[in-house]
Amino acid sequence: MRTVRRSALIDGPDRPLPEPSALPRRAPLPAHHPEPVLDVVVPVHNEENDLEPCVRRLHAHLDETFPYPFRITIADNASTDRTPGIAARLAAELPGTDWIRLAEKGRGRALHTAWSRSRAPVLAYLDVDLSTDLAALLPLVAPLISGHSDIAIGTRLARGSQVVRGPKREIISRCYNGLLRSTLAVGFSDAQCGFKAVRRDVAERLLPLVEDREWFFDTELLVIAERAGLRIHEVPVDWVDDPDSRVHILETALADLRGMARLGRALADGRLPLSALRRSGGDLAGGLPTGLARQVVRFAAVGAASTLCYLLLYTALRPSAGAQAANALALLASALANTAANRRLTFGVRGRGGALRQHLKGLAAFLLGLVLTSGALAALHHIAPGVGHHGELVTLVAANLAATLLRFLLFRAWVFPDRSDRRTTGSS
Repeated sequence: MRTVRRSALIDGPDRPLPEPSALPRRAPLPAHHPEPVLDVVVPVHNEENDLEPCVRRLHAHLDETFPYPFRITIADNASTDRTPGIAARLAAELPGTDWIRLAEKGRGRALHTAWSRSRAPVLAYLDVDLSTDLAALLPLVAPLISGHSDIAIGTRLARGSQVVRGPKREIISRCYNGLLRSTLAVGFSDAQCGFKAVRRDVAERLLPLVEDREWFFDTELLVIAERAGLRIHEVPVDWVDDPDSRVHILETALADLRGMARLGRALADGRLPLSALRRSGGDLAGGLPTGLARQVVRFAAVGAASTLCYLLLYTALRPSAGAQAANALALLASALANTAANRRLTFGVRGRGGALRQHLKGLAAFLLGLVLTSGALAALHHIAPGVGHHGELVTLVAANLAATLLRFLLFRAWVFPDRSDRRTTGSS
């Protein structure tokens, strides 16, 4: 394997990068790749004791288990101890090992710089303390190599994870991730685990949008990626807490809160060009069509599920409530569930911003459906007073088909207008 040495002193602010452009459809990497496929960055600051055993262990693990060429990049951010000398020596001794040196401190700065300069198609990083078991490294990057996902993260909060840490760190971690879910409505489970990977084409478009250069860097990158609709793969990890951790909890927590507030404002104001980060050609295997046809497929699937729920509710309520009341109650319940499901699955709207307004519009569409179905029932009973339950169901299904078509048109044009023409809303 070819050794690449790239010692550099990086001063001043990061160079501005171009505006993000549309991402191509994901594709697997070729089986035979002459250049490094994976670049694992190890960000360090004053880690003279842990750096060498970490890098040697990581290098041995990759050499034995990783089926592609790889590179390890030591990203030294303004160390003042023996770390730079150790990094230079490791780069000289270990094939496929590199190092860079930054003039300013900051883990996010180190990752931003190292990932921006790398040409490997898959970029990763892990903490120098190796708290995460390296057995999870190949499962972490495999979905990116295969073209399945855009980003992969290790999670200590998923079923199957084995975690050893004190109650203080456990509580802080769960509170932080719970706060993210409640304020920014994120779907990923663990923002802070120092074990992540990203495809380079995704990183090239995401990094210019990430402002933080400290500990909030990971969270900001993940939130923007998720809001843009990129696919995030989670890998349960075995993780053992490092008792010598030098993270200043209070200072970091305050910085994270400021980061959440800043990012929430940016999302609410629509200042982030999220539409430019979407994949062209769709994400699903076999090429489900984009735009209208794709929305029709998903709307139909949601509609089929909600119609089944509606019919079950109507059947359960009919004996005690009567036909019209049972129809209204069943339609109301299924309409609320239908609007929530279509909001996320069909029209790709995430977060709580605008949810109340959209549900109110959805209820207006429901009222039109109620008028159609109630009118159809009234007409049926007028024409055939003795009609049975089977006849009512057939009539309601036909009326619901008409109401569904009308509701789709209203959803697309009024409730959830085209996202490319709509500012992205944040969480309230």
